[in-house]
Amino acid sequence: MDDPPETTVTVLLIEDNPGDVRLVEEAIDETSGTLHVTRDGREALDFLHQRNEYADVPHPDVVLLDLNLPKVDGTQILGEVGDDPELASARVVVITSAREEHTDLGPGSLDEVEFLTKPTDPDEFMARVRSTVFD
Repeated sequence: MDDPPETTVTVLLIEDNPGDVRLVEEAIDETSGTLHVTRDGREALDFLHQRNEYADVPHPDVVLLDLNLPKVDGTQILGEVGDDPELASARVVVITSAREEHTDLGPGSLDEVEFLTKPTDPDEFMARVRSTVFD
């Protein structure tokens, strides 16, 4: 009997730290995931709403979101994702160095936000990214 085909997971990483981008790229590299990266909030919103240069991109299955972004803050992105029915099926995971209970997402943010706290060890960070996206 043939194995079923692997399902590709489309991941959008919204992160302005080049080191964290590189670690997530390495974490996703040997998986069935497809990674897209935006480096500021305005670019992320264009991607999510399929505007401008991102008109033909797929809607992501998983959004890995840093809250401290240039141009548009991550909490504003959370609000827009929560308000858009076309994005309702995306899992949103906030990547933070703060503990979850110390992270203020602001009023009107998504109820179903997950958190991934950045460990100091790069290998552990990559393992957490893989398990968060694919488990």
